Amino acid sequence: MADSAAFEAACARLEESGGLDRLVARGTMRLVLKAAGLEPKTATARDLVVAVERLLPAELSARGVPEPQALCASVVSALQSVGEHRATETPEAIFARLGRS
Repeated sequence: MADSAAFEAACARLEESGGLDRLVARGTMRLVLKAAGLEPKTATARDLVVAVERLLPAELSARGVPEPQALCASVVSALQSVGEHRATETPEAIFARLGRS
């Protein structure tokens, strides 16, 4: 299964604006999501905004990225244009749909 659109957008912005290569940007975002208890495949833009604001600055500082707060603001800006749907249906949604039929 592919990663969520929000995860892809956040990683793309880290690559473009942060001077990180693809592997480092994606790895950094995966570490942030893991620390937040989220999965890249199901994380929404709202989930990622919270994780980026609270956890990403420390990860970027650890990697020597200059101005981590500005980069985080750029990532949040990119996430605001991403839809809020989940990449997969939750079990609850599937059973609710089955119960209506």
